[in-house]
Amino acid sequence: MKPRKILVTSALPYANGAIHLGHLVEYIQTDIWVRFQKMRGHQCWYVCADDTHGTPIMLRAEKEGIKPETLIARVHGEHSRDFAGFHVEFDNYHTTHSPETRHYAEDIYRKLKELRLIKVQAIQQHYDPVKQMFLPDRYIKGECPKCGAKDQYGDSCEVCGAAYAPTELKNPYSAVSGATPELRKSDHYFFRLSDQRCQDFLRLWTQTNDHVPSEAANKLQEWLGQPGENKLTDWDISRDAPYFGFEIPDAPGKFFYVWLDAPIGYMGSFKNFCAKQGLDFDEYWNPDSQTELYHFIGKDILYFHALFWPAELEHAGYRTPTAVFPHGFLTVDGAKMSKSRGTFITAESYLKEGLNPEWLRYYFAAKLNGTMEDIDLNLADFVARVNSDLVGKYINIASRCAGFLTKFFDGKLAYGNVNTLIEAALDSGKTVAASFEARDYSRALRDIMAIADRLNGEIAVAEPWNLAKDEATRIQLHDICSRALHGFYVLSILLRPVLPALTSRVARELFGMHRDFLWSDLADTPHKVSAYQHLMQRIDVKQIAALVAANRESLAPAPEQQSQQRHAEHQADAANAAGAAKVSHGGTPHISIDDFGKIDLRIARIANAEHVDGAEKLLKLTLEVGPLGTRQVFAGIKSAYDPAKLVGRLTVMVANLAPRKMKFGMSEGMVLAASDADGQSPGLFLLSPDAGAAPGMQVK
Repeated sequence: MKPRKILVTSALPYANGAIHLGHLVEYIQTDIWVRFQKMRGHQCWYVCADDTHGTPIMLRAEKEGIKPETLIARVHGEHSRDFAGFHVEFDNYHTTHSPETRHYAEDIYRKLKELRLIKVQAIQQHYDPVKQMFLPDRYIKGECPKCGAKDQYGDSCEVCGAAYAPTELKNPYSAVSGATPELRKSDHYFFRLSDQRCQDFLRLWTQTNDHVPSEAANKLQEWLGQPGENKLTDWDISRDAPYFGFEIPDAPGKFFYVWLDAPIGYMGSFKNFCAKQGLDFDEYWNPDSQTELYHFIGKDILYFHALFWPAELEHAGYRTPTAVFPHGFLTVDGAKMSKSRGTFITAESYLKEGLNPEWLRYYFAAKLNGTMEDIDLNLADFVARVNSDLVGKYINIASRCAGFLTKFFDGKLAYGNVNTLIEAALDSGKTVAASFEARDYSRALRDIMAIADRLNGEIAVAEPWNLAKDEATRIQLHDICSRALHGFYVLSILLRPVLPALTSRVARELFGMHRDFLWSDLADTPHKVSAYQHLMQRIDVKQIAALVAANRESLAPAPEQQSQQRHAEHQADAANAAGAAKVSHGGTPHISIDDFGKIDLRIARIANAEHVDGAEKLLKLTLEVGPLGTRQVFAGIKSAYDPAKLVGRLTVMVANLAPRKMKFGMSEGMVLAASDADGQSPGLFLLSPDAGAAPGMQVK
C-alpha cells in the first residue's frame, strides 16, 4: 500500500471556557482516526489551535483586569493539559493569535478583494452608548418578537425557538452594561458568497468527490437552493473597534470577524508546524496538491466549513478540503448536558476524580458511526459497558492465562498452526481497518469484541485452571494459553487507536517490545510474555456519583453572591410564612405523610420506546423495574422526546397506579415529568435520578 500524505484538523476550541465532555467527542474521534492512519504507515499530521479572537475574549479579559493576550495564553495551557489528559495527541497545537494566521487571513482577503468578491455596505446595528461599542447579536437581550418571552438573545428565542434579527427584539438592552442600545449605521465588509462564481463552484463541490457525507450534502443543498435560485447571502466578515482580533488591511478601526480567521487558523497552525519540522507548506495547500485534507467538525458549524471555507480557499488560489466530516452532539442520560444536574462535565473534573480517560475514549468510540447522529453518554450504560467489554472480556483473557505461561513454561508461547493464526489475524485486521477508515468505530469495536467473546468461550471450555492441576495435561494447557495470548496480542493491536496508553503498556510490559504496536504487527506472532501485571480496574458507580456531584458543586455561588442569596432566601421564607394561611381554593391541598406513603415511586430503565399509531401525544414505553419486572406505560411525551433517544435512560415511575385499559393497550403505571402550570410551553421534562440509581430502587 502506497503511503498517503494526510493533514487532519479538528474544530478550534474557543479560548473563553473549559474543555468539557461534549468537546471531547470530536477530539477523541479525530485522534482515533489519526492514530489508525499512523499505525498503517501513512504520514498523517494532526494540527489544531485555540480560537482566540472576538468580543467575548475582550470582555472577559477586561472583567479579570488582564490583557486578552494573557487570558488566551492561560487558557491555551489549560486546554493543552486537558487534551493531553485524554491522550489527544496533536502534532501541533497553536493559536489563531499568531503571525502565521494573520498572514494568511490578510492574503486571502486581498485575493478575494482583487476578484471583486469583497464589498463594503452600510448596515444598522445596536450600539451600547455606555460601553461605546457595537453589540454582537448574543450581547443584545430583550423580549422575543414572536412569543414575548423576556431576556432572550438577539438572534433566537430559547423559549419558542424562533430566529430573528436583533433589530426585531422588543425592549432591547445591552447584556454588557444594561443600557438601552441605539441603532447606528456602520460600514461593514462582506464576502460576496451570493456571487454567481461562488454559487456555481459550491453546487459542484458539495455534490462531487464525497467532499461531505450524503446527509450533510442534502442539508447543504437546502441552503444553496435549486439551480437558478440564489439563496446564499453575503457574509459579514468585519467587526468594529473595540474588538480583539486582526485589523483589516487599509481599513482602520475594522477587524476581521472571528469566523473569518478561525478556519484560517488551520493553515496558521500547520505553517507553524512546517517551520519547526522543515516541511513544505505549499505541498499541502497549493490547488494541485496530491495530499489529503480532512476537517472533523460538529454539525452546527457545517455551514462555515462546507460553504464559506471552500469558497474562500477556491477563489484565493488554495486547495479545498478532501472531505469535511461532521458529527452529532453529546447528550448525557438522554438530555442536554445540564449544570444543575451535574452532567455538564468538564474534562478537568473527570481527570481530577481519578476516572481513567480511556474508559471514555472506549465508550465514545463504541457510539460513533461516522454519521451526524447525536450520541448519548448514558452513565449507567457507561459503567456496564466498560466493565463488561474492557475488563470482563478484553483484560480477562490475559489475566486468566498469562500467569500459567510464566509459571509453567517460562513465558514461552507454542503454536500448533501459526499460519492459521496469522491468516485469521490479518482477516480481522482488514475488516476492522475498513471500519476505522470509514469512522464507523462502533462497528470496529463490535467486531473486536466478537473476537474477545470467542476467545473467552474457548478458555471457558478448556478450563486452564483445571488443566494446570495435572502434569499430564500440560500440552493442552500450553496450547490454550498460547492461543489466548496470541488473541490478546491481536486485540491489543486492533484497539490501539482507541486505547493508546493501555496498549502501550501491553506491548512493552507483557510482550517485551520496545515500541508501540503497528498495524503490520498482525502478520507476526509473539513468542514470549512477561509476568502479568494488573492493567485496568472496573468502574465503581460511586466514582460516577462523585463526578456528577463535583460538577454540581462547582456551580456554588461565590461568597459575595452567597450573602445576597441568603438575604433573598430569608425574604422568601418570610413571605411564604406570611402567606401560608392565605392559600386560595385553587391551590394544591396539603396531604399527610401517610398519604404520601401510599405512592410507590420506583426507578425504571426505559428498555424500549416507540410511537403509537393513531396517537398524537403518546409514546409506548417498556420499563424495566428491577424485582417488579417489566411494565408497559403509555406516556404523553411525544411532543418532547424522540423515542430512539429514550432507550436506556433511567427515570421515575409510579409503580402502584392501578392499570388502565386504553384504546392502544394496557398502561401499567405512570412516568413522572415536569412542566409549567398549563402543561404546554416551554415543554415536558422527564425526571432523571442521579448516577448510581438502579432499576427497582424505591424513591422515598
